[in-house]
Amino acid sequence: MIHTNIVHILTLSLLIWGSPFVAKFLRLPMPPVEIILGSIVAYFGLVGHNPYFTLIAEVGFLYLMFLAGMEVDLKQITKSPKSVIQRSMLFLFFMVVFSMIFGFIFDLNTIVIISMPLISIGLLASLSKVYGKEESWIRLAFIAGVLGEILSIAALTIFDAYITTGSPIELILKVSYLLLFIFVVYILYRMFNLLFWWYPELKSILVPKLDTSAQDIRLSMSLFFIMIAVMLSLELEVALGAFIAGIAISAFFHHEKQLEEKMSSLGFGFLVPLFFIHVGASFDLKALLLEGVVPGALLITVLMIVARLFAAIVLRGIHGSSKDAILIALSLSMPLTLLVAVATIGYDTKLLDQLTYYQLILASIFEILISMTIIKAIQVRNRSNKKESNKD
Repeated sequence: MIHTNIVHILTLSLLIWGSPFVAKFLRLPMPPVEIILGSIVAYFGLVGHNPYFTLIAEVGFLYLMFLAGMEVDLKQITKSPKSVIQRSMLFLFFMVVFSMIFGFIFDLNTIVIISMPLISIGLLASLSKVYGKEESWIRLAFIAGVLGEILSIAALTIFDAYITTGSPIELILKVSYLLLFIFVVYILYRMFNLLFWWYPELKSILVPKLDTSAQDIRLSMSLFFIMIAVMLSLELEVALGAFIAGIAISAFFHHEKQLEEKMSSLGFGFLVPLFFIHVGASFDLKALLLEGVVPGALLITVLMIVARLFAAIVLRGIHGSSKDAILIALSLSMPLTLLVAVATIGYDTKLLDQLTYYQLILASIFEILISMTIIKAIQVRNRSNKKESNKD
């Protein structure tokens, strides 16, 4: 047992350190490379099902959601033109409509149809780190993504409650908890916004400029775990709590520019890679040999991406750029964690057979590989075009 744990620790250490070199060599984004490497080492038995690895990976996922929340500029969203908000909502609406149409046309499982419109902006935080949050398409993707993320997590919470409770009263109670939680968060946001407006010096006390005790990191991590504890006590989706904690830090302590960089370094340097490696390790490569797994996963992947591309037509007129609309659609085509969560719930409750379960898990990986690769190709082409225009 001790020998096995040592092998696991050494393997994970080498993957965390070596994956950037592999990604650079293959010219692929980091997350899909870490997922692929996780699958390979798990296939050879170098990483297995370990409770400590699973726990740290879960923390890594929640921390990724926390970082995604920190990327959200709440003031920018609230001050966005109504046309942007309206078109973002239209994008979400048409995405759901196209997903349902495609699902019924291809006679997909009900759980698969439910999972197709899900949106998660965890990986959008990774894209923001690579390409910069000032990119217009990333800013717009965050606006649509935040709305879609909240609706997706709410839908996942209701779906989980509907499947697991088996009682209409318990379902209504859990939905009431969710609505009450969102209402309380809104009230607290307004209260603290007013408090910091009257007493702006409180921000410097909580997060001092000259700090030798890492008070800013301590505050951020405390809020992160407090929100997780609240969601656990209410039996709601924990990812929503981590996401809101990140938004709170961004909303009230945006004056501390280095805080986001500090938190991001810890996440993308350690916790987040472990999460992606765990996702890869949880997929059995032998499942690729099962008949129908790969074609079914590719079908789900293509339908989810195409549904978002069709829906993104309504976003094209915001900045008059078709490329931005395509980039937004692709950046919101990677609901990895939520897709895995729905697949797991469906499989555990016998609503999904093993074949469909593997198709969904593999589709969540394919989406990252395809979307991030196309995004990178478009961005490289844009940069080369800009360089040529500058020379002229």
